[in-house]
Amino acid sequence: MKIVYFGTPDFAVESLKALINAGHDVCAVVTREDKPKGRGYEMMPSPVKAEAVRHGIPVLHPVKMKDEAFLDNLREFDADVFVVAAYGRILPKVLLDIPSKGCINIHASLLPSYRGAAPIQWAVIDGLKETGITIMLMDEGLDTGDILKQYRISIADDETGGSLFDKLAVLGGEAIVDSLKLLEEGKLNPEKQGDTDTNYARMLTKADGNIDWNRPAEEIERLIRGLNPWPSAYTDFNGKTLKIWKAVVSEICDDDNPLCFRTGNGYLCAKEVQLEGKKRMTAEAFLLGYKR
Repeated sequence: MKIVYFGTPDFAVESLKALINAGHDVCAVVTREDKPKGRGYEMMPSPVKAEAVRHGIPVLHPVKMKDEAFLDNLREFDADVFVVAAYGRILPKVLLDIPSKGCINIHASLLPSYRGAAPIQWAVIDGLKETGITIMLMDEGLDTGDILKQYRISIADDETGGSLFDKLAVLGGEAIVDSLKLLEEGKLNPEKQGDTDTNYARMLTKADGNIDWNRPAEEIERLIRGLNPWPSAYTDFNGKTLKIWKAVVSEICDDDNPLCFRTGNGYLCAKEVQLEGKKRMTAEAFLLGYKR
């Protein structure tokens, strides 16, 4: 199929690769503008743009989604479908109406649950046992379009936001290739979303990582995993920020768990930490160095 691909972060790269490898004609990529990064504030392309450039695919990064010149440019590609994965901007109806087969979104949850910007992290934080990829037809709402197909994956007991991100990125690529094949064959029947069990996965901020020790240990442990690697969970330790990268729930504190915190219910024993200005290390190594 002839495709215009909309995407920006790392998550969207795997799906772009999958579409290219499957032989689809990705005639253009639309992504967010380059941003300054690093100490030198050098302008850097989005991960999706970098991948598109490697394959010689034309790249667009419009300032306004309703700009007539941009919309005319999209029409000239005469694409069968627009595929969207974590692009980062709302697409207006005038744009959604351009491709003959519609705009298809790759969303990292089992809709209608976890609409919004951070479904992967919240799935871990909330203790879900299963999540997945929803391939959906886009409308003007936020992740409210008709569902074409869903692909499920289990969440491991030690899953982090980062590890689940990687798994779902790969699954997203497999899902969109499979779904487009079924779409071409006329084997997909759009289904309206209900509102049962709908949770909104709001965007995360650094403040979300500030641990509230009045919460139960199990909830805090999930928060730590869900916010790993970003924005990370942290607490104050003698006036400095202590990031906690890995922890286990315990009923008691003992010699095998040297860095324990009392919570609203049970104890949380840190296993990997990082003190402000220091490297990430085991709790044992941290305590040895701290005593010195």
